[in-house]
Amino acid sequence: MSTVDSDTVLVQRRGSVQVVTVNRPHRKNAIDGPTWGALHDALRGAEQDEGVRAVVLTGAGGDFCAGADLAAGRGGHPLTRMHRVNDVALALHELSKPVVAKVRGVAVGAGWNLALGCDLVVSSADARFSQIFAKRGLSLDFGGSWLLPRVVGLQQAKRLALLGEIIGAEEARELGLVTWVKPDDELDGFVDELADRLASGASVAISQSKAMLNAAGQQSFREALESEARAQSVNFATADAPAAFKAFTAKTEPEFTGEWLVD
Repeated sequence: MSTVDSDTVLVQRRGSVQVVTVNRPHRKNAIDGPTWGALHDALRGAEQDEGVRAVVLTGAGGDFCAGADLAAGRGGHPLTRMHRVNDVALALHELSKPVVAKVRGVAVGAGWNLALGCDLVVSSADARFSQIFAKRGLSLDFGGSWLLPRVVGLQQAKRLALLGEIIGAEEARELGLVTWVKPDDELDGFVDELADRLASGASVAISQSKAMLNAAGQQSFREALESEARAQSVNFATADAPAAFKAFTAKTEPEFTGEWLVD
């Protein structure tokens, strides 16, 4: 296990899966200024590393993330501090590789939105979630104002944001905010298998599908179709589409490399 800029963010490679762990368990993994910077570096590093094909984001100890550490020192202008937070949100949103959030314990405030910024969320059955900002005299951040209504609709987003209620894992799943809920003793194995499945997939095609889905709410149907056409043109120029067809006819499993076939 290695560190990125700080021992508060740990980075571990397991094959082609990169596991990023917020490591401040004494603060329920609440994130201070240096940790925001280290988390940004870890996400950007995963983007730039061609050997990384999937990412797991989690917290050390028994919690995912309690949001921003409001007790930490507050050097600099508030807008500068928020830009540091926003840089992490953008790095996560723009990461071209699939990201799985593995959630135990609390995921509150920016910590919950950190999980929502991932592509898939797997939660232990006893996890707890809250958009706690209103109870702290704050408004939504880390992309919550954009993410929540797109997932749950406007009224449920307002309920979660304005009341700051704590909800359990099953309710979060029913609202579409959690993809799977697993018993705690099954969580690690399930996430490992899921990440391996994502990492073994057609990385170029998966990356393009992720980008198109993220952009869907900002495009017309005509624009979405044109994006799909461009993406398929790219896919047909890689080794992955022919490999999938060959495996289909041979009734075997394809091996996806993403290799570019056009000279």
